[in-house]
Amino acid sequence: MSAPHAIDSEITLLIPTLGREILRGTLQSVMAGDSWPGRLILVDQGSTPGTAALAEEMRQRGLDVLYVHSERIGKSVALNLGIARVQSRFVVITDDDCEVASDWIARIGDRLRRHAPAIVTGRVDAAEGEVQLSVVTSESEAVQRRPALRFDRLSGGNLGMPIEAARRVGPFTEMHAMRNAEDTEFAYRALRAGVPIVYAPEVAVCHRGWRDEAQREDRYRSYARSHSAFFGWYLRQGDRFMILRVAVHLLRSLRRCVVGALSGDRESARNGKAYLTEFLPGLREGWRGGALH
Repeated sequence: MSAPHAIDSEITLLIPTLGREILRGTLQSVMAGDSWPGRLILVDQGSTPGTAALAEEMRQRGLDVLYVHSERIGKSVALNLGIARVQSRFVVITDDDCEVASDWIARIGDRLRRHAPAIVTGRVDAAEGEVQLSVVTSESEAVQRRPALRFDRLSGGNLGMPIEAARRVGPFTEMHAMRNAEDTEFAYRALRAGVPIVYAPEVAVCHRGWRDEAQREDRYRSYARSHSAFFGWYLRQGDRFMILRVAVHLLRSLRRCVVGALSGDRESARNGKAYLTEFLPGLREGWRGGALH
């Protein structure tokens, strides 16, 4: 059994997973960290026994692991199941295709204590030589206290918050129409509830690009449709701010599409095109309310 240099008993790490093999890299990065969380909650929505075995392997190496299997699918479902089981002061979250920096637990813990009751988020870097759906690489610290026109800075694979803030904001949306915009919707609701979001550039994870070209294009469309559903849902509630945000969203999408095509940046062009072509279908789904998992 190995032991870390320190264990932060005030932090619970939550990882939702579909049981992909890439999860091993995520867990190994946690184990290699300078500090460990007091507990790891692994919410498994996959169908293979390998994830439970991997959780037991980490437990045998000294990490306190709570393995939770869910028959229901959807990232928001997994997040809500995990958060309901958190007993510590803070919960931090990453994805099963991210690898955390060796000082991630220590740095995000420091920020959470300094800025409580704020939500803390940070950098999402691309693995070397890999094409990514999205990255967040700004080196400038920022504190957001109200919704922005462009986007609200929150990375679903790199965030932490006091458990009291999670309860104040409420659960991640399980509306199927917004299945890939759960962090966007949560951030918007948090800011409207008066919970600030702190972007700390030294709090870093690395996102592994495991999708091929066809899978990335499909993901662009799914992201685009979900984000448009987010707009539709809030427009249906009479949120006039969303009118301005939709206008900015469409202009930015058009710019990505045109500039990407002219510069030969196929990924940017595909991304922009997806957000334009999926806008109306997603908007309709959000307006209608969609279906719950």
